[in-house]
Amino acid sequence: MKRITFLLLIFLNVACGQNAQDETTTYFLIRHAEKDLSDSKNTNPGLTEKGIERSVKWNKILSHIDFDAIYSTDFIRTRETAKPVAERENLPLIIYDHKNLDYSKFIKETLSKTVLIVGHSNSTPKFVNQLIGKNRFKEIDENQYGMLFIVKLIGNQKEVTVLEVN
Repeated sequence: MKRITFLLLIFLNVACGQNAQDETTTYFLIRHAEKDLSDSKNTNPGLTEKGIERSVKWNKILSHIDFDAIYSTDFIRTRETAKPVAERENLPLIIYDHKNLDYSKFIKETLSKTVLIVGHSNSTPKFVNQLIGKNRFKEIDENQYGMLFIVKLIGNQKEVTVLEVN
């Protein structure tokens, strides 16, 4: 009996240790919604009516997710896309520089959290590639606004799910 108890204690100790090491980190990455292209000189446009509708739709789609943090690039269109989720979650937008992001530092800072990241047609796939350590995803087509990338990091495992939501 002592031997079974001892083996059970060893098993529980190993299992608990693995659980601590195998914390799940989940990232939801989207591109900003439809931007206003009516003024070709404006390099920082907001969203169109359709884009605002899409940002509300993203909020509804992600309504069952409890986010720990919400990241957005410092552009009107990305902030407007993230705003409905941030307001629902009562979280501030954390602004990140998609051109100068230290991905390893970012991953350490968000370990075991659930995070929404709003970026661009070129930066969102790059972000996913950095998270998974593979050059798997190319730029999103300029007319595509409904891609949702879900990246899960569990210990050393990296899983990616891509959904197209229109």
